[in-house]
Amino acid sequence: MKKEKDYTEKQELLARYAKAMAHPARIAIMDFLASQESCFFGDIHEVLPIAKATVSQHLKELKDSGLIQGEIEAPKVRYCINKENWAKAKLLFVEFYNKENVKKVCCDN
Repeated sequence: MKKEKDYTEKQELLARYAKAMAHPARIAIMDFLASQESCFFGDIHEVLPIAKATVSQHLKELKDSGLIQGEIEAPKVRYCINKENWAKAKLLFVEFYNKENVKKVCCDN
């Protein structure tokens, strides 16, 4: 019988944010949104060299992770960064990359 692994809430959340950011188009979307108060789908589509359907898929991933939020303003959807979750993601990544217990010698480095 295989033992199930238990991950901490922080590990689960960090993985969710990392997965959401794991594509250059999503990084570009987050870069664009960070420079705006909010914007509409069409604004985002205009700055990315990809199809509208692909932009929609990337926005869905970012929204599902909680990094962005969207509000329907018929007939458009307005997107912005979820500032609370963005701050959580920032803290988790900083904490993760600032670990002091990384072994000094590994793989001949």
